[in-house]
Amino acid sequence: MPFAVVHSEAEWVAQFGQPGDGVAVTVGNFDGVHLGHQSILATVCEFARRTQCKSAVLTFSPHPARVLRPDQAPPLLMTLEQRLDAIRECGIDAAFVLHFDPQLAAVSAEDFVRRLLVDTMRARAVFVGGNFRFGHRQAGDVKLLSRLGDTWGFAVEIVPPVIKDGIVVSSTAVRIALREGRVEDARHLLGRPFTLAGEIRAGTGQGRKLIVPTLNLSTEQEMLPKNGVYATEVTVGGKTYRAATNVGLRPTFDGARITIESHLFDFSENLTSGKMEVRFWNRLRDEQKFPGPDALRLQVLKDIEEARRYFAASPA
Repeated sequence: MPFAVVHSEAEWVAQFGQPGDGVAVTVGNFDGVHLGHQSILATVCEFARRTQCKSAVLTFSPHPARVLRPDQAPPLLMTLEQRLDAIRECGIDAAFVLHFDPQLAAVSAEDFVRRLLVDTMRARAVFVGGNFRFGHRQAGDVKLLSRLGDTWGFAVEIVPPVIKDGIVVSSTAVRIALREGRVEDARHLLGRPFTLAGEIRAGTGQGRKLIVPTLNLSTEQEMLPKNGVYATEVTVGGKTYRAATNVGLRPTFDGARITIESHLFDFSENLTSGKMEVRFWNRLRDEQKFPGPDALRLQVLKDIEEARRYFAASPA
């Protein structure tokens, strides 16, 4: 069946609520869909195949922290669209995207499980990590979930965390790596390169005239890698090119806002619109201010050669 996305209890029941139906489900934000998330999703899919039921994710938009603690809400690694695409690629059959607002935040842990997992989704089994919390003031934990499962007839399985190079894989760990420019570490935690996606935005033309031609990315994603120059892959027009990408303020030109500019290797088109993705493989250097365009151009040519050497020596 094609991947389904629903946004309300009534919509879920209309599409999946036939008598006897049920789902294997996991609940969470899944920001980044990193290796830890992928482990849970794979476990859900395996149970669904074995028991011949549907696999599902119950997730939230906006992020609950954006409603409960807006001053502490983390920058998101993905847009909702990217998150759903990544969940679909893991083999999940359906996603229930629940609008998170103060009314939902006030629902008790028991009512959350009864109303959503039992009455609406007809859960056969629920898969979560050991630190899973739910319900008003996060009063529910895995012990309560297991007791409610015994009461209402669904199994509960606690999926252990994934540990990579001694680090527990988490969205927070990915954010820290990106904030510090450690895109290779982020790649190891995600199981794929960190990707920024959006639209090509026409630039000022200074780069093409004075330095090297670039494509500028406009993205709605909140989490950006630390300012600097990176070896990347860029997808435009259905084709992927290796590239050198600068994330930063363009200090040589006294820039006032962050831009994401990529010079694509072996690419000569002058695109001003269309979809664009940038995948970050390796950090080359910090962003810096140069005396003028000539000095910057010399450094950019060195960056391009370094990026070419990186890809020549790596399996990217």
